[in-house]
Amino acid sequence: MIKLHDKHFKPFISSKEIDNVMQRLADEIAEDVGEEIPVFVGILNGSFMVVSDFVKKFKKPCEVTFIKLASYEGVKSTEDIQRLIGLTQDLTGRTVIILEDIIDTGNTLGEVHRIFKNENVKSLKIATLFYKPEAYKKDFKLHYIGIEIPNKFIVGYGLDYDGLGRNLPEVYQIKETQHMTNLVLFGPPGAGKGTQANFLKEKYNLVHISTGDVFRFNIKNETALGMLAKSFMDKGELVPDQVTIDMLNAEVEKNSDANGFIFDGFPRTNAQADSLDRLMDSKDSQINAMIALEVDDEILVKRLLERGKTSGRKDDADESIIRNRITEYYNKTAILKDYYTAQDKYFGVDGVGSIEDITVRLSKVIDNL
Repeated sequence: MIKLHDKHFKPFISSKEIDNVMQRLADEIAEDVGEEIPVFVGILNGSFMVVSDFVKKFKKPCEVTFIKLASYEGVKSTEDIQRLIGLTQDLTGRTVIILEDIIDTGNTLGEVHRIFKNENVKSLKIATLFYKPEAYKKDFKLHYIGIEIPNKFIVGYGLDYDGLGRNLPEVYQIKETQHMTNLVLFGPPGAGKGTQANFLKEKYNLVHISTGDVFRFNIKNETALGMLAKSFMDKGELVPDQVTIDMLNAEVEKNSDANGFIFDGFPRTNAQADSLDRLMDSKDSQINAMIALEVDDEILVKRLLERGKTSGRKDDADESIIRNRITEYYNKTAILKDYYTAQDKYFGVDGVGSIEDITVRLSKVIDNL
């Protein structure tokens, strides 16, 4: 993560990936122009890196020139474009290829076509390293496209944010959510996870997302996802991870202004943990920690048997079932413990003692994140 002025940016496209794409573009264009000597036109300031690296990879004779246009203020493309530096050579009958760093709204292209309309060129083609199809508003043909990217602001490899970032060899994407805390809360049956989740969500103003509650809500209200999940459950099949992720995504979207989330009951596997990471990354956020309440098995058995006297749950009244549930929990969380430990995000917390004492221990972990 880097900070430029008042904004944070996260890694997006590596220098190696950019280099590979630049080589592909150079090869494609070299094959298309044949024996002609093209004129490559870079648009300053952003395209200086693109042009420099491109011509090194273009192994045929060529000419290079630059023009300068202005179309950005801060992180927003403006409609007001002015020609600042014009062409100084005769391009009559020449093949001209514009080398752009990025094309989003296409406003710059409108000005480029206007400029070259009276130059009597043989052909005008557009090549761009980055392209935002969601933002593109024009009808001009783009002949060579390096990488299609989402409509989010990027910096690096010639692109800047108010003057900073052009010198970065890789590309970073703006991180729009700055201060969200997201936790995966785990604990064996009887550890008091539900009780602690309620305390933590109130203390830190987080949204508690219980997978079980989300499933029950969607099925009860016969949402599209709920009915889809029920169709698998009725056949005795596991609900696909993607259906669960889509449900969680809907919950996150409902609370887009939240300070963060406590995920309870998900993930259960490495694949699910990876899916959750991708979901949070799409929200410009991340899972900050997996916190697991740790309680001795015998204490858990005693707690659940005691709870079974009033809960009415059959699985709280049978000791053999309780022990199987505890064993199943450890089998599942052992995998996830390794997953989050590899990211330095696993935290085991002593779950024995008063409710208040356990809350203090959990809070200490969260406060230190």
